[in-house]
Amino acid sequence: MSDRVSDHELLARATAGDPAAFRSLVERYEDVVASTVIGMLGPGAEADDVGQETFVRFYRTLNRFREEASLATYLTRIAMNLSLNALKRRKRFFARHVQGQEAGERLADSGPDPAGQLESGEVRERVRFAIDQLPSKHRAVVTLRLIDGYSTRETAQILEVPEGTVLSRLSRALERLEPHLRPLVEP
Repeated sequence: MSDRVSDHELLARATAGDPAAFRSLVERYEDVVASTVIGMLGPGAEADDVGQETFVRFYRTLNRFREEASLATYLTRIAMNLSLNALKRRKRFFARHVQGQEAGERLADSGPDPAGQLESGEVRERVRFAIDQLPSKHRAVVTLRLIDGYSTRETAQILEVPEGTVLSRLSRALERLEPHLRPLVEP
């Protein structure tokens, strides 16, 4: 299918049972979904699973999509909700299976590099770690606004919260991130 075919046309074809049309929609939006899911969960098998589940859910609800929002916004909302569910499962798992002392040792090991010689991969790891420390509602806003580049209005629509809530959560998230990320920018 050509990129010149509109989302509307592909949706109509996919709803009518055309697997090639649905495949084209997946290919068109897989990067959007991946960005959201990886922003929320970090890279790995769990993110891959949530990304796939996003499209499975979308396929199951094709006939209910009313095009009131853009397809990117709709898929991002599904990906965000599934990511938040995965974070809740992860939190329950760690609460049951990870000893507090082991978690404390991991946090201590992730302190600043005394020589200040961080590789870009290490910087990404540090940023990822800092974002992972945020409560899920703050992580969602940081992912959508700062990583995925959605506007405040779009973020509010995706999360189904008022724009003021997006702004306050982003402000609180940045306050929480600052101590973690300051060592990365100070000489």
